[in-house]
Amino acid sequence: MNFLDKLLTASRQQNSLLCVGLDPEPGRLPAALRDLPVEQAIVQFCHAIIEATTPYVCAFKPNIAFFEVLGPQGIYVFQEVIRTIPAHLPVIVDAKRGDLGNTARNYAAAVFDIYGCDAVTVNPYLGYDSVAPFLAYRDKGVILLCRTSNPSARDFQDLPIQGDDGQVRPLYEFVARRIQTWNEFDNCGLVVGATYPQELTTIRAICPTMPILIPGVGAQGGDLEASVKAGVDAQGERAILAVSRSILYAGSGSDFAEMAAAEARMLRNRMNEARRFILKPVKLGTSKR
Repeated sequence: MNFLDKLLTASRQQNSLLCVGLDPEPGRLPAALRDLPVEQAIVQFCHAIIEATTPYVCAFKPNIAFFEVLGPQGIYVFQEVIRTIPAHLPVIVDAKRGDLGNTARNYAAAVFDIYGCDAVTVNPYLGYDSVAPFLAYRDKGVILLCRTSNPSARDFQDLPIQGDDGQVRPLYEFVARRIQTWNEFDNCGLVVGATYPQELTTIRAICPTMPILIPGVGAQGGDLEASVKAGVDAQGERAILAVSRSILYAGSGSDFAEMAAAEARMLRNRMNEARRFILKPVKLGTSKR
């Protein structure tokens, strides 16, 4: 089963577009865990979050930076955390890798062969040869930055570019169009922030069947309903709405996992309500004169 098949299967089985981001910050852990060694505390925290939110998600997205910062034990902690994720749910490692030659091949091998993740975020700024080593893993997902959620994304991603056809379009549109040509094995995806719903609408039109990872809902202030409606495909699928802090830190007491589960359930239900206009069957022949 390749990444896209695994994602769609999980999304349908779980009835969910929600992806929980695992970005553990030692200073924000519940008080009950703070007396433990930090590595042990993070493992216990993430295990509890995963177990509590699993019924409501289509994927988990650990950000590797929050584990690397722990030093030599960080990668061990990272591996311990992702081992807890149920096998039927995709693991998208948020690493934003991007480099050339042997470096890119080693990044890809680490993420896919060593850690066993299902997908990785990649920066396409260096061009195709920096992405090709990831794409060579045909059954894995390569989710490329296109229109990111941060305010300074406009510094480069909105720059007007004239194409070969004479049309002037923002750079992020060229990125989306170019990635379409790289999607030979149907293993590409895009990162498009929930903070830019109009751009998300445009990119979905350019890439109608590609999975789109949509960060920025929650703490970053992205509009959930607008992001769902703009981000899903024609069948109401292939959108992965990533939420981290508002779920991870929904509670700070001994019931932090239950609070995280309640937040995840609420967000999953809101997402499903937002896509009802797509999923609702159309009844024909029922009009009355």
